[in-house]
Amino acid sequence: YLAGEVFAMSGGTDAHYTILGNAYTGLRAALSGKPCRAFVSGMKLRIERADAVFYPDVFVTCDARDRQPEASLAKQHPALIIEVLSDSTAAFDRGRKFELYQQIDTLQEYLLIEQDRKHADLFRKNSEGLWVLHPAGEGDVVRLESVGVELALDGLYEDVEL
Repeated sequence: YLAGEVFAMSGGTDAHYTILGNAYTGLRAALSGKPCRAFVSGMKLRIERADAVFYPDVFVTCDARDRQPEASLAKQHPALIIEVLSDSTAAFDRGRKFELYQQIDTLQEYLLIEQDRKHADLFRKNSEGLWVLHPAGEGDVVRLESVGVELALDGLYEDVEL
């Protein structure tokens, strides 16, 4: 949903959901006992400034406001958003959607994971508010400073046929 217009999204591939699941389970395990919570694509993310609602593949919120009863159906304060790219959504995920996500004050990192090769682009907001690219390839570890978690890129592709 964006500014009064609803956009239909089709289902993903086996690789898409496997990578999504690997990212979520890795984060969930690493965040156990911490105040941060990971969510998968069924949870809404509302961007009030943009009059938009998205369903990110995975996101993490550490903000107490997202634990309040009124936030049970939609969160608004993520620290990290992860999208698994597909041919049909990659341009939107890298472009307009990223622009809209940047309107979220609490967002510190945006991770884009490719599904057809072992590669991810991590965008991290620096102290000046600029988004800096940190690419990762086969054998690399993705350091998610916003939530204090490291994920092996190879682990994100476990059980994915490339």
